[in-house]
Amino acid sequence: MTRTMKHLLAVRQGLPAEALELHESPVPQPGPGEVLVRVEAVGVNYADVLSVMNEYLTPAHYPFVPGMEFAGYVTELGAGVSGVKLGQLVACLAGQGGLAGYATVPVQALVPVPQTYTPVQAAAFGVSYLTAFHGLRTLGRGQAGEWVLVQAAAGALGRASIQLAGALDMRVVAMASTEEKLAVARELGADVTLLQDDPERVQKVREAAGGLGVPLILEVVGGQRLAESLRMAAPRGRIILIGNASREEVRVNPVDLMKRNLTLTGLWLTTLLTDPQAQAQTAAEFGRLLDKGRIAPQPGPSYALLDTAQAFSDLLDRRTSGKVIIEPWR
Repeated sequence: MTRTMKHLLAVRQGLPAEALELHESPVPQPGPGEVLVRVEAVGVNYADVLSVMNEYLTPAHYPFVPGMEFAGYVTELGAGVSGVKLGQLVACLAGQGGLAGYATVPVQALVPVPQTYTPVQAAAFGVSYLTAFHGLRTLGRGQAGEWVLVQAAAGALGRASIQLAGALDMRVVAMASTEEKLAVARELGADVTLLQDDPERVQKVREAAGGLGVPLILEVVGGQRLAESLRMAAPRGRIILIGNASREEVRVNPVDLMKRNLTLTGLWLTTLLTDPQAQAQTAAEFGRLLDKGRIAPQPGPSYALLDTAQAFSDLLDRRTSGKVIIEPWR
């Protein structure tokens, strides 16, 4: 095994092109309870971009290696590690450290994946599908036959949400920015598709779900669109706030929730991953959904490590579809 590796450092707050630098360093050694993973693919999330710009939910501490979600092969085991094999393909939800040739990962941050997956598929799996599951079931309490509105339907989370909603026998209204992206949503099983800038979108969503609105909305755009989501929701509807891609300040009038008994719930995967009750529900039910065979990770465009800043910018500017992937050894 090579004893040095390349990695990216976020050295300062700023746009990716200004803040990311390529460095070389020794390959790290796993400590007790850790494994060393040769990183083959990194799944890029909005959270990674926001972290570099110090706009994420937790403050950034520079310098750091971005990349919260990645996949690769276990090459070394630290002291006390069991249940993991050398050469095993794993997905990792480590918070950071993925944009490197190798990374040390605590065993509790490993996500088992089917060994039939490629590393790219494994890197497109964890964050998107677990977030979608918690939005639809743990917090959203979605039921078979119910309608759910999925925004940014051709993005990584949107694709995962459509697939999981189908596995739950729910019905999907999908919204996206272009006809090409709506075609992707239909291929994945969306029942109704609408352009996000359709001037009659609020009424069309309500009509699609029988006139009263949708019982469940996965809200990722935020900003001024949140007020529209409240109008699209059925009485006693649940709006799960997963993101604020608009990056606009949002204000909610409590009266708008009270008048129709709506529930607005925030979702942050990090805290759910450390919640024993949520973990237990996820392990049992999510496993059954995987066994249905209707869930397949949806990798999007792939970039080399040197092109990470461009990948981040493309994601931020919504020029991508599916999960953006960085391949450190490419």
